Amino acid sequence: MLYNTTVEAMSILSIGSDFFGLDIGTSAIRVVQMKGGRNKSLVRYGAVDIDSKLSRSDAAADQHKLAEAIKQVVAQSGISAKSVAVGIPSQKVFSTVVDVDRLSSSELEKSIRLQADALVPTPLAESKIDWAVLGDSPKEQNKVELLLSSVSNNFVEGRLDLLESIGLNVVAFEPDSLALVRALLAPDSVEPTLVLDMGEYATDLVIAVNGMPRLIRSISFGTEEIVKSAMNSLSIDEKQAQQFVFKFGLSKDKLEGQIYNAIAPTMDVLMSEIEKSIKFFTTRYPGNSISRLLVTGGASTLPEFPLTIANKFGISVEIGSAWRNVSFPQSRQNELLAISNKFSVAAGLAERIE
Repeated sequence: MLYNTTVEAMSILSIGSDFFGLDIGTSAIRVVQMKGGRNKSLVRYGAVDIDSKLSRSDAAADQHKLAEAIKQVVAQSGISAKSVAVGIPSQKVFSTVVDVDRLSSSELEKSIRLQADALVPTPLAESKIDWAVLGDSPKEQNKVELLLSSVSNNFVEGRLDLLESIGLNVVAFEPDSLALVRALLAPDSVEPTLVLDMGEYATDLVIAVNGMPRLIRSISFGTEEIVKSAMNSLSIDEKQAQQFVFKFGLSKDKLEGQIYNAIAPTMDVLMSEIEKSIKFFTTRYPGNSISRLLVTGGASTLPEFPLTIANKFGISVEIGSAWRNVSFPQSRQNELLAISNKFSVAAGLAERIE
């Protein structure tokens, strides 16, 4: 187990210097390699689409296909490094913020070991855990806030076996939520910010202060749910529903509001989860408020979605950029911005420093 004083260093394993970030998503695999210390520059990147069942299947045949897809995207991107920092999907990680006694590093480690069984949902013997001290507790003066994460040994060992089978050396595992914050926020960001990353089957909600997560949630709601609601309401096939949803989104004045009316009830579920997250944050941190929301993933390409959130919650909503803290050739700007919403996790992993 590693003891860390900042989220920047938080990982299950240690990190080396020559590595790349690997995001094994539900529908695609993405890789990013950077160079430099705190001032990173983009070296190589790539992506390959995969069958959505591969990343969620434990079957040997599917794992083999997944490994081959990873080999393919690494080769096509021109990455020669064999060391890799790997994202852990939020659905596979338990993360929580807890208040613990203010202790020395060694005493804190002992205390967490004693309390871990009560803090994480899986038996300690079956889990890998890590933590980071966030700062003073907002509730009790003699305590500090701790971000605690756990992941099952089976998942980590399965990923290790998979990647080692194709000659890669895993130097770090990190929850996707931490990589998101690192990629989308400026290093000196202090204002409370909510990050919303929508995938095909799940959405991550992360509230960060001073660049460190104070709330991490993953909900079973993604673009698939939105498309299904359009299919069912309008009696159209999946391909047509996808076209309509991502062309018209939450626009009330397009197609006489048919798409809006079809997906609005489903979107209300997400709005409710956003509201719960904001309420939790403001209750735990009285006097603080969410000043802005960064949208990435599938939701960032949904017309009128950012504006709908801004109007509902009265906060500034921006489209997050995976390359916010990274330098790259001006000639590649249009190309990189067009895919920015898909590379936040991979970029954040690649931005890690030792």
